[in-house]
Amino acid sequence: MKMLVTGATGKLGSKIVEVLLKTVPASQLAVSVRNPEKAAGLQARGVEVRQGDFDHPETLDTAFAGIDRLFIISADGDNETRIRQHANAVAAAERARVKFIAYTSLVNAAESTNLFAPTHKATEEAIIKTGIPYSFLRNNWYLENEIPSIQGVLAGAPWVTSAENGKVGWALQQDYAEAAAAVLSGNGHENTIYELSGQLVTQEELVTVLGTVLGKEVPIQHVDDAAYAEIMKAAGLPDFLLPMLVDIQKSIRENTLAIASNDFEKLIGRPATPIKEALTQIVNGISPIK
Repeated sequence: MKMLVTGATGKLGSKIVEVLLKTVPASQLAVSVRNPEKAAGLQARGVEVRQGDFDHPETLDTAFAGIDRLFIISADGDNETRIRQHANAVAAAERARVKFIAYTSLVNAAESTNLFAPTHKATEEAIIKTGIPYSFLRNNWYLENEIPSIQGVLAGAPWVTSAENGKVGWALQQDYAEAAAAVLSGNGHENTIYELSGQLVTQEELVTVLGTVLGKEVPIQHVDDAAYAEIMKAAGLPDFLLPMLVDIQKSIRENTLAIASNDFEKLIGRPATPIKEALTQIVNGISPIK
């Protein structure tokens, strides 16, 4: 049985591959990457490295050839770009006659009003349409997404948010990676959907725990969307990112990520890493500001 992970040099993809290599022989594992040179380390360990670019479907035909179980990691970019790229990947998987597709989706993707939901809804529908057995891993928010805000706090800035009391099921990428590896390499996951969320907490609750980890009180600044955009701009973030950052706050405020679930326990035998432990890992992994 041959398994393949796309985007395997990315932050999540590289973690998924590392988890798989603990239980799966390297000879059974392949990766598809845009730049094979970046995966030289994996190749040296016996993983087959294939060149595949979601913008060039002909490369995917070669990349997916002979693959039994495929893991498609959602690409980066705006919704329109991602929908097109994912459609290319799904079509290539169908042409290659893969026997199983796992995909990193978003919590409650089919019904969500989250700004990123259109990509995942369209991709899930495309996969279902192929008739290939699937598993959708509907991931909540990565705690690593908050690293810029945590770095700001370490530099003395307040935690700024316009998300009000919206709740998020933050979890570490490592937790999501372990769940992904369990689905790709395990049995009995055909035509399943897993809602993967950590404990639901508000920004206020997250910041309180962060203060405990840092041993200091962290001020939190609640603002409206317009003020949030201005503060982000003043912090040096480029103008083109500001609407997306505001929409993320809006999506959190509207509780599009407030999806509770015990599906982590089903897949990895434990809940997501507790938020205090997870924040401690994040803080310890941030290089000191010089």
